[in-house]
Amino acid sequence: MTREELKKRIQGTPATIPTAFDDNLQLDLGRQKDLTQWWMENGLGTDVAALKVAAAMGESAALSDAELPKVMRAVVDAAGKDATIICALKTKDTLNTIEDAKMVQDMGAIGLQIELPMFHKPNQDDYVRYFTDISDAIDIGVMIYNTHWFGCQSLNAETILRMKDAEHVVAIKWAVPESVDYDEMRQFSDTFNVIDNSNQPVRCHKNGGQGYISVSIPAYPQHDLKVWELLEAKQYDEAHALYSGVRTSLEPWLAKTAKRSGGQRQFKGMMTIVGQPAGPPRPPTLPIEEDELQELRGLFKEFGWPVVA
Repeated sequence: MTREELKKRIQGTPATIPTAFDDNLQLDLGRQKDLTQWWMENGLGTDVAALKVAAAMGESAALSDAELPKVMRAVVDAAGKDATIICALKTKDTLNTIEDAKMVQDMGAIGLQIELPMFHKPNQDDYVRYFTDISDAIDIGVMIYNTHWFGCQSLNAETILRMKDAEHVVAIKWAVPESVDYDEMRQFSDTFNVIDNSNQPVRCHKNGGQGYISVSIPAYPQHDLKVWELLEAKQYDEAHALYSGVRTSLEPWLAKTAKRSGGQRQFKGMMTIVGQPAGPPRPPTLPIEEDELQELRGLFKEFGWPVVA
């Protein structure tokens, strides 16, 4: 597929979905399929809300190389051949990343989320070679995840523009360090879909961006689908009010629960209170506690979102 074709599919509000584990901390593929069907019924898995498998909120760091294809297969089988599915790949060297990319491509992924190759201490030239080589080896789209906070250089606009000829690089998941101007995305947003990852969906869209990341979309997809609808209609005041009203209320809870234990426990808590549990997180992360769930239930009720007792 061409970049323009892929840009129409990798946009909007990609939803990072949790990975289901049973009480023995093993993959629960039956539950994964049930969850996937529920997400599809609630508007995910489309060209404006792709299902994103095995990303950080999907506990990618806890999955072995052998488990990734099992989770991917469960999601693809449950979602159906027409669903829009992205797979997040662990950080590896170019050759092994290409091998993983071809595997999930063959399984039905339309796109990949690929982080910066942080362990190689890359410079800007390395980034161009890395993502261009991957692009040349596959037929599906790449969303580059600008994971500068792991200690490597942030992508800059000049480097991103050097990837214009890498046909399958279609999107940039955009967040920048304080030393970089967020708005430099304007230099490349006409070529690549910029997906905001810094809680600034309106600013991103005004700059020509085509999406944003939400922590709550797997639990209540209708909220972010409405935000995206408002953004596309350029009803920016309404979009900002709807998005920030939820995000501002959630932030203290997210910060407080992260102090008890890190990882991605909060997002499994969100799934639990809407009646779609995905099991416990793998250690060292602790499961979400009842007092944390109770506080979250109260917040969701304030938002008008459905919860179970």
